[in-house]
Amino acid sequence: MTNVKKVKPKKSLKLRNFLESEKAIYFAIIFIILAIPVCNVYTKAILSESSIAREKVENKIKEQEGINDGLKMEISELASLDKIQMIAAENGLTYENSNIKVVTSE
Repeated sequence: MTNVKKVKPKKSLKLRNFLESEKAIYFAIIFIILAIPVCNVYTKAILSESSIAREKVENKIKEQEGINDGLKMEISELASLDKIQMIAAENGLTYENSNIKVVTSE
């Protein structure tokens, strides 16, 4: 009698072959997982830039309002009766109420 040993085939680990649609789905999921934090950082950076630009514009507006207030005060000083009488006296003019016309800018 011959001794014949039965050889059992080794079970090898086979890599699962992914279908094309499965690969696309996994790729899309990984892409979305990576894209969300990037978009979040980008959005916050854009928001920060716009906030800085808004603050600069607000500062310019406040500065211009201060200049405007100063100019309004200077107009009031120059339009005062004392100033008008002083300039009229320097130029040899006389002050008569009947010749004065009041003009308002508002």
